[in-house]
Amino acid sequence: MSLLEVEGLVKRYPVRQGFLGRAREWFTAVDDVGFTAERGETLALVGESGAGKSTTGRLILRLVEPDAGTVRFDGVDVRALDQPALRTLRRRMQMIFQDPYSSLDPHLPVGESVAEPLHVHFGMSRGERLRRTAELLDVVGISHDVLERYPAELSGGQLQRAAIARALTMKPDLIVADEPVAALDVSVRAQVLNLMLDLQRELGLTYLFITHDLSLVEVIADRAIVMSGGRIVEQGRVEEIFENPREDYTRELLAAIPRPIPMSLRGPAPQPPAVPADVPEQPLARVEAGKD
Repeated sequence: MSLLEVEGLVKRYPVRQGFLGRAREWFTAVDDVGFTAERGETLALVGESGAGKSTTGRLILRLVEPDAGTVRFDGVDVRALDQPALRTLRRRMQMIFQDPYSSLDPHLPVGESVAEPLHVHFGMSRGERLRRTAELLDVVGISHDVLERYPAELSGGQLQRAAIARALTMKPDLIVADEPVAALDVSVRAQVLNLMLDLQRELGLTYLFITHDLSLVEVIADRAIVMSGGRIVEQGRVEEIFENPREDYTRELLAAIPRPIPMSLRGPAPQPPAVPADVPEQPLARVEAGKD
């Protein structure tokens, strides 16, 4: 059984209202979307702005209520749950948002923001929360001195790592990552993507990776779903889509990539060029950051 099963998902928004405030025209943001995500894989949702991919992610977590369709998580019908049951299930389904500067409360120290789910969902004492938070910051590669610092005092990369740590507090099975590196510098993107891959290997995470950037898809995803106008136009394994896209829209997206696609992280690292014996060899980064 797949970890995530989505069938016939639909979301419409009113765009014109008539007499007595009744909607006369509707915009369909997500139209009959269906797919599965397997345990431990990364499934990318790809498309231009307005394609419906971010709305799809929010519908899956019921941050937005769908108008039609079914979402099953580990066999559980998410739409059928009442609020207490949904709150319990969300411990296993977390989200990383695009903007690291707005994903954490600017009025709270970073440590408190990361630890908040431990209090809300598990009722941990302050000491327990701080200990667990320090452990999670270690996992994502942040020093403990950020515990008492505020989001405005941290870099974008540090904040996104803190947001990942916050998502990990619940020990989730699924993380919906909505453009998680779009707001970061190219070199920092590589660090965050490497971190996500490391965590996936260690913890068995499933990612729904939402992005408009096809150059990232080959780096991080196993399969990809291409969306346009709220509908799925193509889906398959990443290598198949890159090597033999079936749809004109997919070919246009691939042609629009402004730089060479980064080297896949999943293959073996290339061998460095030969250097004289008296010159120390430099370690290779797992992601080569290209130019925007």
